[in-house]
Amino acid sequence: MSEDEAPEPEAPAGSEEESVDAKLFERWDTTDIQYRDPSTRRYLSVTPVAHTMGRHASKQFQKSEISIVERLTNRLMKTGQNAGKKQKALQIVRDAFDQVHERTDENPIQILVRAVENAAPREETVRLKYGGISVPKAVDVAPQRRVDQALKFIADGAHSSSFKSPTDAADALANQLIGAADYDVQTYAVGQKEEKERVAAAAR
Repeated sequence: MSEDEAPEPEAPAGSEEESVDAKLFERWDTTDIQYRDPSTRRYLSVTPVAHTMGRHASKQFQKSEISIVERLTNRLMKTGQNAGKKQKALQIVRDAFDQVHERTDENPIQILVRAVENAAPREETVRLKYGGISVPKAVDVAPQRRVDQALKFIADGAHSSSFKSPTDAADALANQLIGAADYDVQTYAVGQKEEKERVAAAAR
């Protein structure tokens, strides 16, 4: 090395950037999630954060930026027994994800995304008044509302299956997710979606 060339300073120990792969519940990878429905993909956010402390609560339409896992958790708190119990709802989702993985050997986040896509209704009815007569009219459902409806159906199905029943809440949620992901019409979420679309088809 010549006298004009100064040696490069050594980087301090521990200064090298280490890539940290964050995982949901420190177990499930949130990358490489596949989407089959392009219309709802924008509203199916998947992040390794399951509790954002309500930072989007006061912003209009910002719920779509929240992880779909947290939105499902929030839906599970809509019932009277779980109202306000975020940690309890998160534990139900965590246990349900473990069961989904054991029964399907797939990433439960992928199962959730597929279940939401399958349980999201494409048509519904609204009431139009002509004079004094109320007439049902079929309309297309907006993608954001489709995701909202699918989460509602999945949460309601888990609640109805476990309320006053020996079935555990995590078991009921796992059954709903697996059934909806397989498009099983016997599942509450898929059954509700089919019913909405059937009524809308009759009102065209």
